[in-house]
Amino acid sequence: MKIKLLVSGKTEEEFLKTGIREYEMRIKRYIPFEIIEIPALKNAANFSAAEQNSREAVMVMKRFLPGDVIILLDEHGIEMRSKEFASFLNRQFLTGNKNLIFVVGGPFGFDPSLKKQASAILSLSRMTFSHQMVRLFFIEQLYRGLTIIRGESYHHE
Repeated sequence: MKIKLLVSGKTEEEFLKTGIREYEMRIKRYIPFEIIEIPALKNAANFSAAEQNSREAVMVMKRFLPGDVIILLDEHGIEMRSKEFASFLNRQFLTGNKNLIFVVGGPFGFDPSLKKQASAILSLSRMTFSHQMVRLFFIEQLYRGLTIIRGESYHHE
């Protein structure tokens, strides 16, 4: 299985880029992993929230392949502790699917068409974070989940 993280726009802050590169390198020791940056919408201010979501959904869905497992990251999704997330990941690995794709939502969440395709909607927190921060937080949790699955000492509970 390969894990992909789909995000809209580029990571701008250097401190985030450094952290993301570090965890991306760590994750790749366990499993193939790729971050895919979809171009941010141009002239987004000219569109309603619903129109922005619809346009983002079209760009995101172009990246899906048949058989991909789609997981949306949204503040209104299911919250999990790190060990629960590791179990969730492990169940996904056992399905034999080719790609597990996590998608970070835009500023107004997800279009209903994307929600229909999702196998799950997860939340990293009930708090709202910038889309750039979510990237780092998510890949740290992904790394943590992989170390839990392997029984390594990174996670302490």
